[in-house]
Amino acid sequence: MTIILVALLFMLIIGGVAIYAMVRLGKVAAKKAREATSKFTTHVNAMGTGEAAEVERMRIDLQREISITRQAVDRAIHEGWGLGDLPQLVGEISQHANVLDGQLAAYAQQRRVSPYVDHVTLGRLREHHGKLTSTCARIRADLLDNQVAHSSTGIGELHTRTEMEIEARRQAGTPVADPLDEIEDLYQRTIAAEKPHRPDELR
Repeated sequence: MTIILVALLFMLIIGGVAIYAMVRLGKVAAKKAREATSKFTTHVNAMGTGEAAEVERMRIDLQREISITRQAVDRAIHEGWGLGDLPQLVGEISQHANVLDGQLAAYAQQRRVSPYVDHVTLGRLREHHGKLTSTCARIRADLLDNQVAHSSTGIGELHTRTEMEIEARRQAGTPVADPLDEIEDLYQRTIAAEKPHRPDELR
């Protein structure tokens, strides 16, 4: 009887863990589905005309800039570059970008349902968008410039070493004259120079 109870308890524990895992996976899948739906809706709305579509395109542009900037910083960290406070700054930029994305989404939604235009707010949103995207571009440009400068040093050294190796191989491939042959040749020429000339034969 005890064995049966233990087996039932074990099965209940396994069932509970399985249910918990399924719930977690379901939540993750639902979250990803909502994100995918939101992105799809944003891209569809961005295809239109007017200020609402313009704001949606600003959202897409901002998300793209943040994404590629994060990738550039992560790649630099993976390669062992000293970035100082740059990763922290990118994190702060991402937080501001998330806030701005929500503000842009709210403005676009209001603009689609209301005929009234708030030019002041739209101007400020454009300004914030421009500052964040230009900051991201500046970070990527600085990272790329440092990487190119480092690579140019390595490429220059590699070019010099290659030229030296080619020259060494070229000299090694050139046949070196044997000193004994040179002595023999000099001796033969000396003998030929000292040999008396015979008189011309009589005709």
